[in-house]
Amino acid sequence: MNRRDFLRLSALFTAAGALPLLQACERKQNHSTNEQALKIGYLPIADSAPLLVAHHLELFEEAGVQTEKPVLFRNWASLVEAFFAGEVNVVHILSPMAVWARFSSLAPVQCVAWNHIDGSALTVANNINNIKELSGKTVAIPFWYSIHNILLQSLLKNAGLTAVDKENPQANEVRLVVMPPSDMLSALANNAIAGYIVAEPFNAAAEIKGVGKIMRFTGDIWKQHACCVVLMKETDIHNRPEWTQSVIDSLVKAQIWIKNNRLETVSILSKNGKNAYTPHETAILQKVFTPTHADCTHYAEQKALSGCLKEWQRIDFQPYPFVSYYEKLIELLQQTYLPNDTAFLNKLNPNQAAQELVNDSFVRQAITKHNAQQVFDIPENWIRKEEIGV
Repeated sequence: MNRRDFLRLSALFTAAGALPLLQACERKQNHSTNEQALKIGYLPIADSAPLLVAHHLELFEEAGVQTEKPVLFRNWASLVEAFFAGEVNVVHILSPMAVWARFSSLAPVQCVAWNHIDGSALTVANNINNIKELSGKTVAIPFWYSIHNILLQSLLKNAGLTAVDKENPQANEVRLVVMPPSDMLSALANNAIAGYIVAEPFNAAAEIKGVGKIMRFTGDIWKQHACCVVLMKETDIHNRPEWTQSVIDSLVKAQIWIKNNRLETVSILSKNGKNAYTPHETAILQKVFTPTHADCTHYAEQKALSGCLKEWQRIDFQPYPFVSYYEKLIELLQQTYLPNDTAFLNKLNPNQAAQELVNDSFVRQAITKHNAQQVFDIPENWIRKEEIGV
């Protein structure tokens, strides 16, 4: 994701930019004589695990859903463009990006589930020991509309630092640059950046290759937050409710399976797996999916975690999209520096927008069907209070 890709996506996320693609998609659906197959679009990050595992285990087919092999995209712009155009019909997308799509481009899309919880971190060069030492340096983010940007700016602000996107940041400023996750590791190793905040397994890769260390896990800042969410178009949700329910049922089953089969999940996702869904090495994925108690103790000593938790997981899985999360997310987005026209964002009522963006009816039914409310530690009333502590 370079500046050109960001501008391309910025154009897509306007009503004028999205409309031609959405109209083309609608014409394609209206002229289709056959029920469209499930077409998944994804980026090769740990967040996509439920979609890929459900495909590998043939859970969609078991539910009666014809499915094509998931399509790997290298950047968010290409993924969103394909989704709007109908080339793929189910995607995982950064949660703030879903807000941008719904309310800036006016795309008829909704979040129908979460893919995971936590699973991201701030990784820094080995000679950086605290947030204040990032003063005057450059840190990479995967995208401006990301939970990573929101939480990083919160950390910087708490340390008396200001986020900027200009070259040559001054004292007490930190330059943020949008960079593809796959480029972050080499940029850190070459001292082009002082750190990056991103989804796994790129943080684990820096540790294993010895080029960086974890300064803070994002789940330690915002407890059980969602980085990526499952997005679908309202045309599918409303016109194909049984199909939608079957898709969501399969994703819930996949998340239950992953929680009980973490090592097997690593084998499925790794570049050595049958479908080679991601380009990642087994050892790096294992560090993400199967952390040890010794790992937890080490991170707590390094203050990357507030404390070592008995059941701590570096990434975990829970499909229910709490409306309270989106309400808080929109509030924080309105307080975050974003280098584009944010007029649409500032007009949003967080509670109303969250209610409009989220459709939890299918996932709630799936969780109930599989008796999984306790499995995912979801409160009996389906409501939670957001816990954030910088």
